[in-house]
Amino acid sequence: MDGALVNAREVRAELVAQGHIFKGWTDAELLLNLVEHICERDYWHQGLRVNYENVFREIDERIDGAISALLLDTEGNLIAFRNKYGLRPLEFMQTDDGFLLFASENCAFAGLRGKSDQIVPGYIKYVDGKKGHCLDRCVSDSQRAAKLCVYETLYLGSPDTSIQGRSHLETRHSIGFSLGDLIARRLPAEPDAAPIIVSSMPHTGGPYADGLFSSLVARGVNAERREVIETQISERTLIGPNSERKRRIAHKYRLASIDVEKRTILIADEALIRGDTSRTVTNMLLAAGVKAVHWGIGSPPIVAPNYYGVNIETIDELAFWRTWKELSAQQRKQSLLFKDIEPHILKTIEGRIAASIKAATVTYLPFSRLTSLLPRGNEGIDLSPFTFEMPTPAGQTRANRDLQNLVADHCSAA
Repeated sequence: MDGALVNAREVRAELVAQGHIFKGWTDAELLLNLVEHICERDYWHQGLRVNYENVFREIDERIDGAISALLLDTEGNLIAFRNKYGLRPLEFMQTDDGFLLFASENCAFAGLRGKSDQIVPGYIKYVDGKKGHCLDRCVSDSQRAAKLCVYETLYLGSPDTSIQGRSHLETRHSIGFSLGDLIARRLPAEPDAAPIIVSSMPHTGGPYADGLFSSLVARGVNAERREVIETQISERTLIGPNSERKRRIAHKYRLASIDVEKRTILIADEALIRGDTSRTVTNMLLAAGVKAVHWGIGSPPIVAPNYYGVNIETIDELAFWRTWKELSAQQRKQSLLFKDIEPHILKTIEGRIAASIKAATVTYLPFSRLTSLLPRGNEGIDLSPFTFEMPTPAGQTRANRDLQNLVADHCSAA
């Protein structure tokens, strides 16, 4: 859960001022210190039994961000807590043979018999360590609708995890299939050329590439499905501080196929965020003699930061905003519509981003297509990466300030 709390710095400063000592900078340590502070202030000093409903009610009110956590105290009591914003999942199962299980995703319960469900945002599930009683308690008075982060469906979640009976694998495959409709119109007609190789960014892009390949074949495009890039390390490169990410990118990828000379490659990926990974892979393929590299992106342009565990701290690092600075004044104004951006402006942005990563084309999935393919559509899903409508108050304030500064800096420089 590191990097998932928007106001972590402020809460940490308050706790330090009251005598708490931190050994590191993790959000988990911050949350433990906050629990300890409340328990010591309200219960331990008076010799009272801790009322965890009140403890987590204060935490839910105090923390702005994404929390799904389990707490085990010294008496064996277990508290499962999902805060009111609901950005990160937390699931439980009562098995037929009497066990109570918790997991971040429901695919962890595959093969087990019992009743499973999600912990409702703004609730705790309290398990008494001595009596075994299990109680659900609401700890939030928020009227704000909880929303699951869209990155769970697109990238973070296991393919086998399901939402409303539909797996992420199915959703990602459907997104890839929808992309094929758009990309088939853009690919150059080369009747005598070798088949276009449809590949994916390992390891999360596979379902997108499978759907994209099926769609192209159904539309008569001469294509073959083959992986041309493989990983040397398992670390994710979307998440993490910028310096660490760039180091991992430089060592993560290598060619999986050597017979790619003079071939056209179409790579499917769930998102194009900063462009550094796609640029590295494109350059690698072009250096191997590939004729052209096309990118099919299973989401709209990423326009907003993410302070909830994905470590997109500023908008200035995003490929969209680097391109935005190069647009005409009228195009810049129109592109601020974000999810409602006009198709011809989106095409201009795609062309400029393609040029910046040395690709022949970049094709984004339009916002309306994405929402039509998500299990909940617009309901209950945080779509802030594409809309700039942040899911938490402090997150919106910080993002607005970031946007105002970027626009002001650009105007002054111009």
